[in-house]
Amino acid sequence: MAHRLQMKLGVVPEGERTADSPDTVVHIEPTLGSQARSKGHLYLLVTCRRPGPKSREATRLVADAIRSEYYYDESAGIRVCIVKSIHAANKRLAHVRDRLALGREGEPGPIGVAIAVIRDNELYVCTVGPAEAYMSRGARLSTLPDPHRDRGLPSTDLEPDVWRGDINVGDQLVLVSPNLLAALGPEELQDALVALHPQSAMEHLHQAFVTAGGHGSDAAIAIEAGEIAVSRAGRAPVPIRPAEPLAGRADRSPIPLAETVAGGVAAAQSGAEHARVVATGVLARALTKLQEALPIRVIPNRKVTPLTARRETQRRAAMAILSFVVVVGGLGLAVFVLGGRLPASIVIPSIETGQDALNAARTNLARVTGPGIDLVSSDPKQARELLIQALEKLITAGEAGVPSTTIRPLRAQAVTSLDRLFGMIDVTSAALFTFPADPPVDARAMIVGPDGVPYVLDAATATVYRVDLASGTAVSIYREGTEAGGTIEGPPRLMTVGGRDVLIVDTQNIVWRWRPADASGTGTTTRIQVQGSPEWGDDVLALGTFVRDASAGLYNLYVVDPSAQQILAYAPAADGRGFPAAATGRLAAPREVSTVTSLYIDGDIWVADAGKLVRFVNGKAEGWDAADVGDEVLRTAPVFTLVTSGAPRREGRVYGYDPDNRRVIAFSKVRGAFDAQYRLAGQSLDWAAIRDWYVEPGVGDGPDAIVWLTASGIHRAVLEPVAGEAEPSASDGSGAPSEEVGTAPPAP
Repeated sequence: MAHRLQMKLGVVPEGERTADSPDTVVHIEPTLGSQARSKGHLYLLVTCRRPGPKSREATRLVADAIRSEYYYDESAGIRVCIVKSIHAANKRLAHVRDRLALGREGEPGPIGVAIAVIRDNELYVCTVGPAEAYMSRGARLSTLPDPHRDRGLPSTDLEPDVWRGDINVGDQLVLVSPNLLAALGPEELQDALVALHPQSAMEHLHQAFVTAGGHGSDAAIAIEAGEIAVSRAGRAPVPIRPAEPLAGRADRSPIPLAETVAGGVAAAQSGAEHARVVATGVLARALTKLQEALPIRVIPNRKVTPLTARRETQRRAAMAILSFVVVVGGLGLAVFVLGGRLPASIVIPSIETGQDALNAARTNLARVTGPGIDLVSSDPKQARELLIQALEKLITAGEAGVPSTTIRPLRAQAVTSLDRLFGMIDVTSAALFTFPADPPVDARAMIVGPDGVPYVLDAATATVYRVDLASGTAVSIYREGTEAGGTIEGPPRLMTVGGRDVLIVDTQNIVWRWRPADASGTGTTTRIQVQGSPEWGDDVLALGTFVRDASAGLYNLYVVDPSAQQILAYAPAADGRGFPAAATGRLAAPREVSTVTSLYIDGDIWVADAGKLVRFVNGKAEGWDAADVGDEVLRTAPVFTLVTSGAPRREGRVYGYDPDNRRVIAFSKVRGAFDAQYRLAGQSLDWAAIRDWYVEPGVGDGPDAIVWLTASGIHRAVLEPVAGEAEPSASDGSGAPSEEVGTAPPAP
């Protein structure tokens, strides 16, 4: 007789799950025959990357939505109903995204779903987001491909893909959280499935996960297909019911002749019952004799063929058919091409693919660095190719299920070698000055003054401080509300240094000049006239100067004005008391300058504009381009917000600050060639909050130093590698004469 499949289920008990596990497991095996034949058995696992009660509420909401939608929808087949139920759950989850803290709109959600439906011998499996499904067949573990595993629920771009196949006796299916699998590895999962009952296997895996210190998402459900032989039911037994006693009958009735009449009626009923029994017996015996006279059809004995015997018969029949096809002709090849191969879109990749990729990555790393081998120094081109290939192989291994604990050290080795190849140098930093916590400060800008010490603009107290690093003190030289020359000082907005003066522009576009009187921080503040300064508006972005006559203390003033689409240049008065002449446009033609974030002048004009370093010569941005660093395989392309240098015009280096990658990149001032890039050692985050900076040029052949400003202090880093690292040589050269009139300003 035919056989049926029985599903053996293995689930981690709810009471044994970790306290912060947000996952939800649901398994439905319908008892109604019509529902079981049309919908089958549903096994559902909902996971979440984030632990906590809100995540647990979200997974339960998704599980309830999928279960109700799948069994309620009778409009299509199993595959379409699975996809529609996932879309319905995604829509419900999107309505409560903010309440359950599931991320911002447009970002992939943290919820993963793994669904399996079994109807007779049919198997349907679908995974969405961070949830995985594995099948064990013949002690070989396979998984489903999912190119969009990072698109968890809720998602605006949901593309569920349902895989359909057959499930046979002995096959095992596991729906598991990726967090649990990453901690244990696929080998542990395969060994448990082969050696243990599904329930024992799940308990063993969860115990190993807890022992290893795992926490968070830990749900798993296993299903194993077994065989049930169908047997023929025999004759059903007949129950025996004893006669009821005459309850409630009185011994004697008070009514005369009542007992006599009742006895007569009872005797008549008894006689009629006896006559009916006799007549029924006669008819029954006559009918039995008539049936015995009819010919008897012998019922053949049925036997249940074992699965192994049936498979052996099928194998022999297949061999006979194949032999016949080979004898007849090339029909066997057509059968193989048309019916013997699965479409490429549903081929289940094996875990062996990940192991092969891991071995290839190890081979490439050994070819780059090893005993007596260093291709980074001897053959950089080949080292680059091998290291990039190794990173690609490691990504493939991770997608195939190789544990991250195995991949992480190999990736670190590859990244370290690529950093050497791309000239990355780790430097150390030191804190030079920290502002007191009371009153709180909000440092916005910093310059190196004419006396060689830093000046800091504090937006919180509307003050400009002179910071003496030697004594560790900060003295106010400008403060909002102070009277100077009959005028009240306004909140400072921009500042720069020109010759022996510190220039400050307040929010009313009034220009102030502070000139030191001695080396202790005392000086005088004077308002100076700049022709047309009230017309600057509130969108002026940067301020700069260039010394044109050092002996007389005369300097040009430059203002980046987006409303004029120009860099305005002001010439000084002969007596140095102000800038009486109207401004001239320093750019050859008006252009958009609203994206300028930093200005530096050394004879050429340097700006950080829309994330790029631009040099203007004679008003044109031509003849210089920053070279490509070439390390996009490790980091995003640089987006510069600050530019500075410590060398004279057309000599040495120009530095750009890339905040996204927390690095400083040095380029040649002459050709724009890439020289080196720097980051703080020990993965420090101090360079993530740079507000402003300047360069201390190195003495002789010594390295430069970067002095930078944060919201609450001043720091310094010498651009030389930490012990054990080598620094690439700098590129420099000579250039054309200065575009500005006068000599270059002296180094601070």
